[in-house]
Amino acid sequence: MEKDQAFYDFIKDGNRAFKGWDFSFLTETGRTSSNVLSWSYGSMAIPLTRNTDCMLDMGTGGGEFLSLLHPLSANVFATEGYGPNVAIAKARLEPLGVQVTFIEDDNNLPFADNQFSLILNRHESYSPFELRRILNKHGVFLTQQVGGSDCSEINKALGVPVNGEFSEWNLQLVTKELENHDFQILFAKEEFPVTRFYDIGALIYYLHAISWQVPGFSVTKYEHKLFDIHQDIQKNGYFEARQHRFIVKARKI
Repeated sequence: MEKDQAFYDFIKDGNRAFKGWDFSFLTETGRTSSNVLSWSYGSMAIPLTRNTDCMLDMGTGGGEFLSLLHPLSANVFATEGYGPNVAIAKARLEPLGVQVTFIEDDNNLPFADNQFSLILNRHESYSPFELRRILNKHGVFLTQQVGGSDCSEINKALGVPVNGEFSEWNLQLVTKELENHDFQILFAKEEFPVTRFYDIGALIYYLHAISWQVPGFSVTKYEHKLFDIHQDIQKNGYFEARQHRFIVKARKI
């Protein structure tokens, strides 16, 4: 079937550059929407940040979330493993007194034993052993994670297997792993909110940003499948996928 001009216009729009960890280009224009979770990571994090003497934000992205928690304590550190984000995070966070560090290995963090009373982690990998090493006694770890079945409907529509390396990543696995490293689980919950993409450009933009969803993604490689999705959106109004999210609050014992 001949592709319409709207399809190509959306492709061009979806190929624009993604910077930091800011999806407002989609969310603020209503081009995507997601069901709400029954918890708020931010509302759980804020009171913890107000009662800590030294804290770490793992995987800070461009520092978007951490900067909104200002005022922060005097000793705040942040890590980021994606090189292009580091300069963005430093520009945003260093004026607030945050020390930003580029890291490449979760198993070898450049921090002292027992350094932190709080570690925040939103959608970032980590090593339970390193968490235990750098947290002080009764230190708290708060993490919200993306589960292994996240948006698997996208992979199915494009004819791509879900990333097998993370397919078993879920709440049960994480809580058991933390308990095995002498953490007490204070709160844990897992949910599967639905997200909708209202045009194919929004989905393309998302796939460029979330590069691990479909490794090696390009419009050229998947153009025919993308056009099939575009047609479904034109017919139904949206393309729908299930997110996979879970949150854990744990204390070192």
